Amino acid sequence: MSKTKLGIAATAALIGAMTAGPSYGQSAAGSDAEIAALKQQLRLMEQKLDKLQKQTAANTTAAAKANAKADAKINRINTANAGAAIPVKGLAPSDTIVKMPNNRPTICTADNLNCISITSRLHFDAGGYDYRPDTALTAPQHAQNGVNARRARIGVLGTFAGDWDYGLIYDFGGTQDGTATLENAYITYKGIKGLYIDGGYIDVPYTLDEATGSNNMMFLERGSSQTIATAIAGGDNRSALGGHANGDWWWVGSYVTGPTSGFVHSNRPPVGATARGLVVPVNNQQGSLLLGADAEFLFDTGGVTGTNTLSTLNDRIEVRIDPGTNALLNTGALTNVRGAQVLSGEAAGQVGSFYAQGEYFDYRINRLAGLPDLHFNGGYAQASYVLTGEQRKYNPVIGAYGGINPKNPVRWATGGWGAWEVAARYSQMSLNDLTILGGELKSTTVGLNWYVNSNMRFMFDWIHGSVAKTSAAPASNDIGAHYDVFAMRTQVAF
Repeated sequence: MSKTKLGIAATAALIGAMTAGPSYGQSAAGSDAEIAALKQQLRLMEQKLDKLQKQTAANTTAAAKANAKADAKINRINTANAGAAIPVKGLAPSDTIVKMPNNRPTICTADNLNCISITSRLHFDAGGYDYRPDTALTAPQHAQNGVNARRARIGVLGTFAGDWDYGLIYDFGGTQDGTATLENAYITYKGIKGLYIDGGYIDVPYTLDEATGSNNMMFLERGSSQTIATAIAGGDNRSALGGHANGDWWWVGSYVTGPTSGFVHSNRPPVGATARGLVVPVNNQQGSLLLGADAEFLFDTGGVTGTNTLSTLNDRIEVRIDPGTNALLNTGALTNVRGAQVLSGEAAGQVGSFYAQGEYFDYRINRLAGLPDLHFNGGYAQASYVLTGEQRKYNPVIGAYGGINPKNPVRWATGGWGAWEVAARYSQMSLNDLTILGGELKSTTVGLNWYVNSNMRFMFDWIHGSVAKTSAAPASNDIGAHYDVFAMRTQVAF
């Protein structure tokens, strides 16, 4: 019996005692009638109390259901696009959430229309050379073993009103570790589905290997033919304005480009353009196929007013530890250059855990003062197989294949070996034409990549190659070199 009912019973007993006492001088019949009336009133009161209790229980149940629905709605909002959003209580407004997509710290409004993220990557290389100059006239005569923070980037990425993205990223790595350079500073409009309009300092999505991104490359460095092509009017930290569009089976993009960050703005800026288009006629559970074509144009070399010099046709021997090796494959500064064009083709395919890609480049340098045009060419072919069964999948937004996400990340507490990939590449580049003797590179690379988890991997490359090069006539001296290089990379990125 509830406390309320006990109180009513006690009241009834007291009333009964008072009415039954002789001091009141009432008749027995009158007392019985009054007691009966009081009992009737008590029964009515108990019925009202029972009804009130039932109504209170119903209201409690309804409130619990409403709260449950509200909690479910909040959870759906918090987990949208991230999988693990956590409301920030006491530290931020109630409509702010924190999430960690691929371990990238991100703060968003509850509707995910406004976000800001911290991004970073570290590519730390170490290696040694077995470098053998052909003659005493070869430059350099030695290659230095050592280490290099190839990339050491940190910055922010963000979204405004759902339709606008931006990025601001600095790189403290490169040839000289610790020298800060502006890597990215851009704005992207994406309000129309499948269309992206970019402006600022960006990584121009020209060539297949550039679109793949440095975090997902198969080897420590891209092939020399690709590196030389993008240095003319594309590549990283390049000022550019343009856009790209895509569907599930196609991708097209074009950009007008200018100088890279750090350019001396008192000089005449270079002006160029890039274009890329591809189709994916096959993309299913069994495999995929990509076929594409690219074009690049340099309209103005830039530089000091009155000069027309192109000095970007050079590359190191496909590893970056010793910058002095870029003297091998090198045309030197080309003067009287009116412009340049690079036409190329690309192909890639995936069947299960096997993946292959290749690109071929044809370079033409147009010159002034009656000098004949120069013609160079190069390309590469590479393939990999993931021993643990993971696959490189086509990403329609970037028009290229992504990296490897291990099914069983390395965790000593629960086991797991990560993902293991073996890879091989053949690379060729010729910078010889007419009186220009920049050398011809032939290189074979064998690699082993260990993906510890979705954010970390270790890369091991062995490079066997040569640069055949002679000095200008009439001497025609051999100034080439042969080499073997072993290098590794520790990579962390989010």
